[in-house]
Parts: sequence; C-alpha cells; structure tokens
Amino acid sequence: MKIQNYDDELLHLAEDLARRMLPAFETPTGIPFGSVNLLHGVDKYESKITSTAGGGTLTLEFGVLSRLTNDPIFEQVTKNAVRGIWARRSKINLVGAHINVFSGDWTQKDAGIGTSIDSFYEYLLKAYLLFGDEEYLFMFQEAYKSAMHYLFHDPWYVEVNMNSAITVWPLFNSLQAFWPGLQVLYGDIAPAMRTHAAFFSVWKKYGFTPEGFNLASLSIQSGQRSYPLRPELIESTYWLFKATRDFRYLDAGRDMVASLQYGAKCPCGYCHISDVESHEQEDHMESFFLAETVKYLWLLFDLAVGPDNMVENGPYKYVFSTEGHLLPATPEIALANQRCSYLGAFCKDGGKRDASAGISFSYHEANDTRIINAWLPPFSSSEAHHSSTSNSIKGFCPALTHDQKFGFSYILEKHEAYNAEFSGHAQSDSAVVAVMNASYGTIMHEQNQDPNELTDANSSDETHSQFVGEKNPI
Repeated sequence: MKIQNYDDELLHLAEDLARRMLPAFETPTGIPFGSVNLLHGVDKYESKITSTAGGGTLTLEFGVLSRLTNDPIFEQVTKNAVRGIWARRSKINLVGAHINVFSGDWTQKDAGIGTSIDSFYEYLLKAYLLFGDEEYLFMFQEAYKSAMHYLFHDPWYVEVNMNSAITVWPLFNSLQAFWPGLQVLYGDIAPAMRTHAAFFSVWKKYGFTPEGFNLASLSIQSGQRSYPLRPELIESTYWLFKATRDFRYLDAGRDMVASLQYGAKCPCGYCHISDVESHEQEDHMESFFLAETVKYLWLLFDLAVGPDNMVENGPYKYVFSTEGHLLPATPEIALANQRCSYLGAFCKDGGKRDASAGISFSYHEANDTRIINAWLPPFSSSEAHHSSTSNSIKGFCPALTHDQKFGFSYILEKHEAYNAEFSGHAQSDSAVVAVMNASYGTIMHEQNQDPNELTDANSSDETHSQFVGEKNPI
C-alpha cells in the first residue's frame, strides 16, 4: 500500500536514529551497552553491565529496518548480540539476568522468565516467526526446553541459579505474565492456560497484580506493592482467547477493565497504583499503557465481536513487538531473503545462484560475525539437504549437529568452572514447590473458586514434571 504524498520520511528518520545507536554495539562480545548518547556516542563512563533483555531485544526492529533500507548492518549487529548472549549460556541452557558486555561474565546469575530476561525469550521466537530464520527457532527451542524443565513448577515459575538450577526466588513478578501469550505463539496451550489461571488468581485477590508476589509466604513481596498499569497479563489473556475462543478470557478481560475503571482512572488519564491493597494512586502514566494495555484490551473484545479488523483479517499477518507495535509480515520483510532463492536468479550481493549447489558464490558461513556490505540471507538447512552437492556449500557439513553448524559453544567464566553437582537440589526445591502448590490452592480457596474451573482439568501434560526433585539435568 502506497501512501499518497509520503516519501519514506519516517523511514529516513528511523535509519538515522539506528545509525546513531550503532556505537553501542562496539564491544568485544557484540552485546550492546545499555545506553548511548545519540550525538556523541557511548560515554566513557557508561556502565559495562547490561540486562539480557536489553541486549537481546532489538532483533525485530533492526531486522525490519535492514530489510526496508537494504542495509544488513542493523540486523547483523543485533543478531551478533543475541549470539553473544546465547554463547554464554550455562551448561543447562539457562541465561542470567545481567552480563558484562566487555568480559562476557555474568554479574547476576538468577535465571527466570521475568525481570531483565523476559523479552530475550520473546524475540527469539518472534524473530523466527517474522523473518523465518531457523537459527532463532533453534535457540528458542533449546531455551524454552530448559525454562520449562528448570523454572516451571506447574503452574508457577521461579528464578533459579543459571548453573546449578537451585531455586533462589519463589516469586511471581508481574513481567512473567507475558509468558502464557508466548506459549500460545509456540503452540503450547495447556501449560499456558494453567499458568494464566494462577496469575489471574493474584489479580483477583488484589484487583491488580503487584510487581512481586511471594509464593512461599502468600503475600506481596516487600517493596513490590505497585501496579504501574502493566499490559503483560492482559496480553496473554488476548492470545489465549484468540487461540481457544474460551469465554473465561472475556470474563477475565471484563474484570481487568473494571479494575482499571474503578481503581486507576484519574482526571487526566489512568494512574499508577502505588499499593495494590489500598489502591492508592500515583500521578503517573507510562506510554505503554496506551501502546499495549489498552490496545490488547481493545483487540480482545473486538475479536469477540468478530475478526473484521486489520489485525485479524488484513492482507498480512502481524507480529507484535515487545512494546505492542505491529510489524507486518509483508514479502519485503518476511521474504526478503528468499527473493533470490530460485535457480539462476541474481541476488543483491551480485552473486549468481549456482545451478548445482543452489547458493550464491559470495555467500559467507552462517556463523561468520564479520560486518559486510552485501545482503546476507541466513543459511537454511533445507537448502543444503536439497542440493545435489554439499561439498561446495560453505559452513555446512551433514555430520555437524545443528548447534555446531551455527557455531554456538559454551563460554565458561575464566574464574569459575562449572559445577555439575546438584546435591541438596532435589530436597530444597521439592519443599519450595510443595509450598507453592499449597499457596495456589489457598488463593483459589480464598476466592471460593475451584482451580480446575480456570484450567483444563482433563488435560495431562506429562512432559513437565511438577516437582524439581523429579528432574535431572538435560
């Protein structure tokens, strides 16, 4: 669709902004600094510590920009950042919360799905959904398997040490609430429904979800009593209704609207709730309230009326960014790397497709981290398997595992050898899980509600064990 009297003015501004951000990626690990001065570059006193989410959540935006400007630099630096984080995962495929962008050492080794890590998982899957790059899918599948094995204590999630998997925080924090929605995108509906029911029980208890809810003490975590109008639980409610058309999620959405209307509405908009028990308001409203919270509520109820809108029934499918922005899977974006895939085609890098190998002569290895001036489509293993000869394909060997082909390896910290001993792990975590399961039952009992009414009582998910004591390292 061509907009009349528009000549890519916003695209030029976006490109200019992204180029001013590129100095942040000039680190030994490829993981970017947390902030950059758009006029002068990275300040010499800038912290070398950044969060995993901050370092791994630019993939969609920068990838789209590369496709729209035909300049691979933006996508390449963000992919290198993701690779830099993933290469430093633990032996059990968990990542920590904060990392030193120069040394690559983890400065906070608590692994979870919430604060400081959440959108790293989110963008692994969404980058695959939007761009079709199976390298992201491979990383997500490995990361998701470990998250469900070590962090999931049905229906809750906890934070554990990334190396030993010992529980460090039996805590529900509000940023975890995006996870059921991500599970819907991945097709893992049953655990998503159970977790959403547990999270929503906390909302019902207070009228909002506090920033932190202690699963051991059944109380609000000290210092985390606020609700800053976050969208994550509403986002998951929308995705679950979209997947199941179960009206329980419309009922949940109605309760959320009621809470916002009667508890958060103020003269000039909607206010932060500084205490979810007293519902005391704070004169502040983040932009994500309009970009995400209200948007997902509108999409939820509009979908209940019918799919007659651009998101549900438009010319393209959309992938939502972590800030709720819609990125269309247009051919220019989603199929950019397939435009020169047919036999005899001329690619943007000037290399002609080889009739026998099916790949451009100027193609680099999939794990090449050099920044080049030509468009490099990600390597697809399906191309190699259908080629008549594999010896001429750089970076591919049928004997290599998927992990080896993409060049990922474990990077241990210099001063710390990995300790594979898990003594005491089973006993301590089993006790935590028992308390958490009892907590969930208590919450539902306080609301005079049967937990099975909010979950699929007949579903059996044998792939996920309820007790950490039953789990062994992958």
